[in-house]
Amino acid sequence: MMKMKRDEILKRLQNEAKNCGICGFESCDLFAEEAEKDVGLLNRCIYLDDDHEPERIEIQRQCVEYATKDIIGNDYDFILIPFQDEKSCREMILPFNPMLMGELDIKKGDIIVGRPMGQGCPVEHVMEVIDADKFAVITVWIVGPQYSRDKDFKEIGPYNVVGFEGVAKVAKREPVFGHRQRFLPGYCMMNLGHTGLVNFIIKTKDGVYVRLEDIIIGV
Repeated sequence: MMKMKRDEILKRLQNEAKNCGICGFESCDLFAEEAEKDVGLLNRCIYLDDDHEPERIEIQRQCVEYATKDIIGNDYDFILIPFQDEKSCREMILPFNPMLMGELDIKKGDIIVGRPMGQGCPVEHVMEVIDADKFAVITVWIVGPQYSRDKDFKEIGPYNVVGFEGVAKVAKREPVFGHRQRFLPGYCMMNLGHTGLVNFIIKTKDGVYVRLEDIIIGV
């Protein structure tokens, strides 16, 4: 990335998330001050350059830290982190109204918004569609409102979460096929443990790829 002055960095960040800490600094001001002197630090900021999306995602993936227990004090067996160069772990959802698939022409690359009412989550989710099949199951990345700003989106309303896929970062116990296990989806805003039935496991160069279905949260 090209060398930038402190004020230029802050100007480019003025409409973005502030003081997220992913870069390793307590504030954007401190980050900009050091990045003015060391241009290499600019690559730590996930908001500065859309042309470096894979690098930004990998920096975010490596820098996020998680508590050893969830928000209600429960342990979890593993954290489900994204596959290499992906925005979040994958989530499979099923809208309460499957007819919306056709009515809204939901397809790969769309930004959709809805709430996982089937699991009782109070947080509205902003998602990017990876795939939408003929059975009304939509595979998505959770991307958040910042990512979708100034983009068109489609409102799907309430939906059920029917599965997750990602790489298991072991906290207490490795995923075991056929077992119901507690896990934490990476970047979960509530930091609340989920449970799911492990029905697929395979070891890859990036770690243990796992799929979970029959999702329940907070137990």
